[in-house]
Amino acid sequence: MAIKKYTFTEKKDTRSGFGDGLTELGKKNDKVVALCADLTGSLKMGEFKKNHPERFFQIGIAEANMMGIAAGLTIGGKIPFTGTFANFSTARVYDQIRQSIAYSNKNVKICASHSGLTLGEDGATHQTLEDIGMMKMLPGMVVINTCDYNQTKAATLAIADYIGPVYLRFGRPKVPVFMPSDQKFEIGKAIQLTKGTDVTIVATGHLVWEALQASEQLEEMGITAEVINIHTIKPLDTDAILTSVAKTGCIVTAEEHNKLGGLGESVARILTENNPIPQEFVAVNDTFGESGTPTQLLEKYHLNDMAIVKAVQKVMQRK
Repeated sequence: MAIKKYTFTEKKDTRSGFGDGLTELGKKNDKVVALCADLTGSLKMGEFKKNHPERFFQIGIAEANMMGIAAGLTIGGKIPFTGTFANFSTARVYDQIRQSIAYSNKNVKICASHSGLTLGEDGATHQTLEDIGMMKMLPGMVVINTCDYNQTKAATLAIADYIGPVYLRFGRPKVPVFMPSDQKFEIGKAIQLTKGTDVTIVATGHLVWEALQASEQLEEMGITAEVINIHTIKPLDTDAILTSVAKTGCIVTAEEHNKLGGLGESVARILTENNPIPQEFVAVNDTFGESGTPTQLLEKYHLNDMAIVKAVQKVMQRK
């Protein structure tokens, strides 16, 4: 069985997908408002600000206040999109999100750039490897982690129509654009990218492309991998995962996050409850990051295609 090959013609940062999606939303939905914590350029919110200055609020370096304001704006029927780095969108303001947004199910879209290790040279204080775990534990919170420019733009458009709190996670570096530009984004619906019978690889965010590269290497070894793009970590597409592992009998999870609390643990719970099979984790092993280029960091912390290949070889020995 030959796997489907994915190629790309350009690299773009996923934060630009958010910015372009927000710009499009601004033109089609006058209920959408944007709030930023002094990072308009980094979050690519400049065009929205330029086109709709009356619907853009520069809060400054006051992220907790931004979340409170966003919650208040929903009471008047607005759809607020907040923008800052992932670390400042979660850890710094967790109390405000829990109390003012999640507890009362406010229709706030928490949009978080520069997530994971690939923030790069800014180092551990600005990186975040705990945010998925923090946000998925909040009752009613949708958690989305997109893989490329096209998917991030599509997700930005889609969450405006969803009523309830959403955490949208994306990144800083330019990465391959390989998802279709016209693909509809369905919250909670995984996307099967390749078909295989030997191993299931479920990946999220930047690790989706690495999983596809790994699947090509595995094919050369005679191993067919079923690669699934898990863009929505909560609610998780349980059916897609269980259907795949029923064929393959083993699974590798891949994410740019601490292996404690991330996608891998959510998948492990599903397997424990339904079909216990061997699982290997490609994730950061309970440590903080450090300064370095995105490529250097992904290599050092074993979050690339080579790490996925090794995890597949290991998990298949356990079948």
